[in-house]
Parts: sequence; C-alpha cells; structure tokens
Amino acid sequence: MITVVGMGAAGAAPAGDVVAGAELVVGGRRHLEAVRLPEGAERVVLGALAPALDTVAEYVAKERPVVVLASGDPGFFGIVRVLAERFGAQRLDVRPGVSSVAAAFARAGLPWDDAVVASAHGRDLRTAVNLCRAHPKVAVLTGPGAGPAELGAALRTDPRVLVVASALGTADERVERVTPVEAAGRDWGAAVSVVLCLDEARALGPVRSVAGPRPGPAGWALDETDFAHRDSMITKYEVRALALARLGPRPGDLVWDVGAGSGSVAVECARLGAAVTAVEKTPDGVERVRANAAAHDVDVRVVHGAAPTVLSDLDDPDSVFVGGGGRELPAIVAACARRARRAVVVAMAALDRVPAAREALLGAGLECDGVLLQSSRLAPLPGDVTRLAATNPVFLLWGERPHSRTEGVSL
Repeated sequence: MITVVGMGAAGAAPAGDVVAGAELVVGGRRHLEAVRLPEGAERVVLGALAPALDTVAEYVAKERPVVVLASGDPGFFGIVRVLAERFGAQRLDVRPGVSSVAAAFARAGLPWDDAVVASAHGRDLRTAVNLCRAHPKVAVLTGPGAGPAELGAALRTDPRVLVVASALGTADERVERVTPVEAAGRDWGAAVSVVLCLDEARALGPVRSVAGPRPGPAGWALDETDFAHRDSMITKYEVRALALARLGPRPGDLVWDVGAGSGSVAVECARLGAAVTAVEKTPDGVERVRANAAAHDVDVRVVHGAAPTVLSDLDDPDSVFVGGGGRELPAIVAACARRARRAVVVAMAALDRVPAAREALLGAGLECDGVLLQSSRLAPLPGDVTRLAATNPVFLLWGERPHSRTEGVSL
C-alpha cells in the first residue's frame, strides 16, 4: 500500500502513526524535514520523478509500506495521477490536505466554486494567460519561468488584479494584491504558491450548482437581432455558424476577430470560453464591439487600429476570423496566416478577392478549403403564407495548420 499524505497549506504535519509505520518515505526536502522519520526507514528526496517511482516500485513489489508526502491536496494537479497510472488506484490510500488554491481564495475572502484553475507548472504559460483574459476568476499554479512576473507581463494591458500568495501556511506567508504591471516588475523568488487573477467587478458571480467555469452556451450562431450593428453590416448567423466550426474556439485559446465590425464573431468565440482580441479601425465600430461584449457578459479586448499594421503588437492567436479588409485583404490574410497556430477563416462578399486570399493561406503552409454560402430564409407574406427570402451570398474560405485539429489543450 502507498499512503499519500497532503501536508496542507496550513503546514500541519501528517499523523505520526502514518509515517511511523513506513519503510520508505518519499517527498520534497521541506516535507521530509517537517516529519520525524522512523528508525531505519529509507528516505527519497523528490527530484527527478522516474528514479523515485522505480524505488517505490521495489517496495511495492515486496509489499513493504510506502508513504509519499505532497503539498496540499495531492489529487489536485498532484502526484496522485502519476502514482495511480503506475501502480493502480486500488494501491493508494490518499489523505488530502488543504490545497494552495483553496487556501489562497480563503485568504482573499472569496468563494471559488466558480473559479477556473490552470497549472502553468511545467506547462505552456499561454493557456493560463488566455484563461485569465477570458474568465473573471482564475487560479494559476505557478512554476519556474511561469510565475507572477511572467503572468503579469503577459496581462499588462488587461484590467485584472493579481493576488499573489507565497509560502502559505508558514511564518513567511505573504498575500499581496498587485496590478499586472506591478507583478511584472518584481522578482518574486521561489516561494509563490498560487496566483489568483481577478476581474474584481465580476469576482462574486451568481450562486452556482455546478463547480468550475460557467457552462458553455446552449446555442450559438445567434440571431443578428442579438447584436447592435450598423445598416445590417454584420456576419449573418449562417456564415457565423460555419466560421465558428472552423475556428474551434475553446478555453485556453486566443482568437482574433480582424475587421470586427459589430463583433458578433468575437462575442460568440468568447461565449465558448476563448480569449478574444477584436481589431476594428473605426471609432464607432470599437464602441459597438464593446457594447455587444458587455451585453453578452463576456470579455473581449478591443484594439482600435488598421490591420495588418496593428497586428504586430498582438500575441500570437490560435485561430483568426477575418471579416473585413478591402484592398488590404491579401496582406491581412497573409499576416494572420503566418501567426495563427491552428486556423484562419476569411469571409468575403467579393468573389474577385478569393484567389488572392487563398494564395495567402497556402503560402503560409495552411491546408485550404472553402464554400459559397447562399441561404434563403423563411419570410412572411400577406395572407398567412410564407416565402423564401435570399440573403447575400458569402464565400467562406479557411486554412488550417496540418494536424492541428487533433491537438488538445492542456489546462
């Protein structure tokens, strides 16, 4: 049997009788120093995981008792997953402590049943960054090269507050509230336990019955009447439905909506959990996108400027929707296609622009396809009868990075 003991953010040592019966005790150096080891027990300081697991395997094979010491709740982004995969869940006796996430929210005086939790420890920080942009309450488990300074640098233009919890449960415990810019300018050392990223205006959401981020929308491709727009200048819902399918927005992604107009595509991507940057060159368009995002209670970062020039200052996206561009369209599509990690979708009313846009996608190494969408909607006629009213045809072109659609997202 392997007993896995979470020592908790409160710093409480595990029950003496648990460790007292062990012949092998495995853990981080600070955990091992916090307990009294039994006479004759072997001690393994966790560094490289594989050798430690091999030693555990030797003891398990001989049915000799093993204790593994871990931080907080070891089943929450912890060592329980690795041990269960190697030895089977039936061999584990897990005794969790208080996780650093629970302790940090407690110190901040906030509930966390509606929080998104992401680990940046040994993982790409961009997933955590995009979750922080898209959601009002995110806890980020940090690691070397992915701490408060790096998170703050990535979020310096976002209206967020970072709560940095360090050395939780010790005499050196610190809980500090800083702006992303302030976080980026400091050396935080190695004692950081967790960082909370908060939109304080929305940190106290409504009462929930399901933990975690709010459920995705029950439907998408919303009616045009759900958005403020100018003179019907909006991506129609039939086009939006296919565009969303090709963009594939999901939590942890960053999506650009270039030539956003009303921001209908941006808002729909945000409703599906992605972080979104909308690029719009007209001042009234910028305000319209912001108003539509607020009306649907989602975060959309709006950048006022003309593509492709303004794109150079943005973080690389996972996917891009291009809904405007005029004569600059080929250059805009080319710039987006060079930067997109997964897909670029282009909507065009002018058929003449299709060849150049397609060439831009292919030139960036994307696999290209497209379709002409021409729909007719039901419309009433006098006398309680119905006709078909044709909408303007739109050519939807998309390019996808080879094999990108099979890649998962690590949260």
